[in-house]
Amino acid sequence: MKKVLKILKYGLLAILGILIVAFLVIYTKMALASSSNFDLLGEEATSSTQNGISFRDLNKNGKLDVYENPKASLEDRANDLVSQMTLEEKAGSMFVNMIGTTPDGEPMEKPVFSTDPMTLIMSFMLPSNSEMIAQKKMNSFNILTSIDADLLAKYNNSVQKMAERTRLGIPITIASDPRHGTENNPGASLYTPAFSQWPSSLGLAATRDTVLVREFADIARREYTAVGIRLALHPMADLATEPRWGRSNGTFGEDAHLSAMMTKAYVLGFQGDSLDQNGVACMTKHFSGGGPQENGEDAHFPYGKNQVYPGNNFDYHVIPFTEGAFEANTAQIMPYYGIPIGQTNEDVAFGFNKDIITTLLRDSLNFKGVVCTDWNIITDSRMGEGRAWGVENLTLKERVKKVIDAGCDQFGGESIPELIVELVKDGAISEDRINISVKRIMLDKFRLGLFDNPYVDEKEAAQIAGKKSFREKGKIAQSKSMVLLKNDGLLPLKKGTKIYAEGMLTPEVINTDGALVDNPQDADVILKKIRTPFEPRDEYFLESFFNQGRLYYSYEEKKELLDLINQKPAIVVANLERAAILTEIDKASSALFGEFGTSDEVLMDVLFGKVNPSGKLPFELPSSWEAVENQKEDVQYDSKDPLYPFGFGLSYK
Repeated sequence: MKKVLKILKYGLLAILGILIVAFLVIYTKMALASSSNFDLLGEEATSSTQNGISFRDLNKNGKLDVYENPKASLEDRANDLVSQMTLEEKAGSMFVNMIGTTPDGEPMEKPVFSTDPMTLIMSFMLPSNSEMIAQKKMNSFNILTSIDADLLAKYNNSVQKMAERTRLGIPITIASDPRHGTENNPGASLYTPAFSQWPSSLGLAATRDTVLVREFADIARREYTAVGIRLALHPMADLATEPRWGRSNGTFGEDAHLSAMMTKAYVLGFQGDSLDQNGVACMTKHFSGGGPQENGEDAHFPYGKNQVYPGNNFDYHVIPFTEGAFEANTAQIMPYYGIPIGQTNEDVAFGFNKDIITTLLRDSLNFKGVVCTDWNIITDSRMGEGRAWGVENLTLKERVKKVIDAGCDQFGGESIPELIVELVKDGAISEDRINISVKRIMLDKFRLGLFDNPYVDEKEAAQIAGKKSFREKGKIAQSKSMVLLKNDGLLPLKKGTKIYAEGMLTPEVINTDGALVDNPQDADVILKKIRTPFEPRDEYFLESFFNQGRLYYSYEEKKELLDLINQKPAIVVANLERAAILTEIDKASSALFGEFGTSDEVLMDVLFGKVNPSGKLPFELPSSWEAVENQKEDVQYDSKDPLYPFGFGLSYK
């Protein structure tokens, strides 16, 4: 036995030694590469005044260029800048990729050991900041980190200083997925404690309050701009007509006209009536509607590549864009991954589809802004294969060409500008065509005031982000989003009610108005919080972040739940990421709520009647799995005999 333990000890030491050596090799290699990248950068820009005009000498030539002149027209500034850019600089501008920050707000340049999985993954998997900025000449990035507000601001200032040292000093546009909910999903949304907390988009739709939605977006705008985030990779104007779809929680529900109202208010809150230096540009997604996924499977994955229209309802999914996003002048648009089967001249994904991007979006709907593809539709990555659905047989260069020919301007989740350079030098794409896209991208940077001042106040960022009044508004929205589905006279609860609770994060808040007990037998009421069921999958890395598949509870899940709530009068609160099947739970409960990201504190205010529930369902709740399977993916509220219809919601009075 001692011999075995000795061998095991030496074996573990050997493995540890190998890992340490490997880390040192990788660290040294990345450190040397970083140093070489910084050698490519020049001096910082100086501030000057000429002819009474103060400006930043971004190209360090000692004179006021048109693109540096804050008093020149946006059109003239963009034209001047594009005329000075090299082909390599133009190509770099046509890519947006994820970018890493260290836990202390510095640009990620070398591997970092961290207990945070996201930080660890970023430090080993993503290109360094300097590689993308100095070498690849990129200037738009998607930030994934959720650090304190002052550290986010510090990062913005650090990376902008790096960009200032490039040849033309083109500033960085920092983009982000939604950060104001309670969910953490690197593929869709990022939990950021430094910001105020609001219900999901489904919850905002449940309020039916466009004034509140615009107020939310305005608060989110102020928190974003405080830390340097200037491009919102949202809202989602897709429709949740397919209840199994794993991204339903990012939408405003399944009704096109409700979604249009919410989308318009959302974009106006972020951008203002006209996008300027105080705004955040919105990249509304996913044109022309990513909801009708075949069998509800998501298009991030090969098995979900098809979007289908058995109800011939394609035009319905465009309404949130035409009556919502475009009415609010959304700055940018993102198409989804899927293939709109049978809707265009060729069955290829939206980003490769000229009929969608040019014929419909550009020519018919007259959209003039930036169109950016969804992430990783060209190359394979550690997140999975390139999502080039319908054109898998094309080479990487051919895929890039097809996207540009389709009418897109930028590539999301990619860092391959060299392929555009090759395509232009080969004569496959003209530089004039590249100039059109680059000008669109630069115009947004000028509108946002980034060329004049991309820096933020780090101390002020900490005071603005998550300020008390913002958080209080978020709580009001949470309470207004709660949907009371059933109440057999149990609610509102009387002060002092004894409650046994399961599923709460902070059950102690019950003691504010009630009494928390440890045993169901001692309770007057049982409170159970549940989540929408799903089918765990693990074939692809991102699957763990997307709740897909079944909407019914398994026999074991249901038995455990029913055994509990049948003991006493019960309140069940279902977090509805998707349209869960609650039929048997509804029968067994005395009161039933649907919620979309509500804190336990806010829940207590509603249960004890301090707030009267007023939310309305943003989608119908099906009564059975059979009804779900028989409905059409592209048709709104069409399942047979729904448990609760779209728009249902009770109140106490």
